[in-house]
Amino acid sequence: MMFSARLFRGALLLIACALLSGCIPSGSGPLDEEKEPHFLAGKNRISTLDYKGAIESFEKALQANPQSASAHFELACLFEKTEMEPAAAIYHYEHYLKLRKDAGNADLVKQHIMACKQALAETVSLGPVTEKVQRQFEQIAEESKRLTEENKRLRDDLDRWISYAARLQTLTNQSTTPVRGTQPNPIVRAPAPALAQAASAGSSGTASAPSTLARTHTVKAGETPILIAKKYSVKLEALLAANPNLDARRLRVGQVLRIPGS
Repeated sequence: MMFSARLFRGALLLIACALLSGCIPSGSGPLDEEKEPHFLAGKNRISTLDYKGAIESFEKALQANPQSASAHFELACLFEKTEMEPAAAIYHYEHYLKLRKDAGNADLVKQHIMACKQALAETVSLGPVTEKVQRQFEQIAEESKRLTEENKRLRDDLDRWISYAARLQTLTNQSTTPVRGTQPNPIVRAPAPALAQAASAGSSGTASAPSTLARTHTVKAGETPILIAKKYSVKLEALLAANPNLDARRLRVGQVLRIPGS
């Protein structure tokens, strides 16, 4: 009898120690987890669309039973679908799989985890990158618009200069007169200022004027009237006046130009 009493007291002591240390869980299966009062309160709040209150209830259910896989699963669904917090949803989904290793919906839960990770990546990294790229596109568009307007102004200036040169050529041709005491070239006609300069240079200047006015240049690839005038140190207006039929915008390779005196 004494041995039985001692054995009985020892068994009671072991059971008490186990309960105090938590070795015997209060709810070891899904049905037991879902009967927990806070868990039931969370389900009721979901039915009334009180999602914030439901989250609070399921979190209290986890405080009462940290091993409640069902509470983790409900919290994961709420954070993913209603709160749009993928990081919290991933946390609870992963704890659910750890606690419920033989879960029949494990593949579906893993798909939800992947979807949450993609959503988290978009909000954390892709958002700022997209905004930065958008600003770069806007800057490029503004720069392109500015360059287009500047190009148009340059074209307008070029057209005005060409028109001015054509008018100057017409006026010069109208004022051209032959030089006395020289044998004028029947083809080449010099502008009046050049002839006046030749007449005032004396006899030696008069003798050398025809050779100076008779200079020619054969157009090469890539040359323009401005480059040709600069090469011979003459003004562009004088070069255009010396070549009345010259189209400054359509030079032909091999075309022969008359070079006026500098």
